[in-house]
Amino acid sequence: MEIRTLALEGPEPNTAELCARVRALCRDGPDGVVCDVRAVAAPTLATVQALARAALTTRRLGIPFRVTGAGPPLRALLHLVGLVELLGEPEEREPPGGVEEGVQAGDLPL
Repeated sequence: MEIRTLALEGPEPNTAELCARVRALCRDGPDGVVCDVRAVAAPTLATVQALARAALTTRRLGIPFRVTGAGPPLRALLHLVGLVELLGEPEEREPPGGVEEGVQAGDLPL
C-alpha cells in the first residue's frame, strides 16, 4: 500500500498550487494521500477551503484523502463546516427531531 504525504503550511494556502501538488502526487495512482497540517498554527476558512478542494481533487481521481496533525482550531473549523470526515473520524449527528432513543414505563405517547 502506497500512501503519499504532502505538507500544508501558512494561514493562507494557495488552493490552486495545493491542488496541482495533489494531482502530481496522484499521477501514478497511490492508495491514498495524507495532508500533514501540523505547521498550520492559525487556520482560517481559506485553509478549510484549500483542504476541501484538495480532497475533491483526489476523490475525482478515485484516491482517498485524509488530513493529519490538525490542532484544536483546525479540528473545530472542520467540524463547524461539516468536513470532519477529512480527519478520518465519523461525523457525530444529532438524531432527527421527534425520535426517542428509549421509552420509560409510564411515558405517554406523543
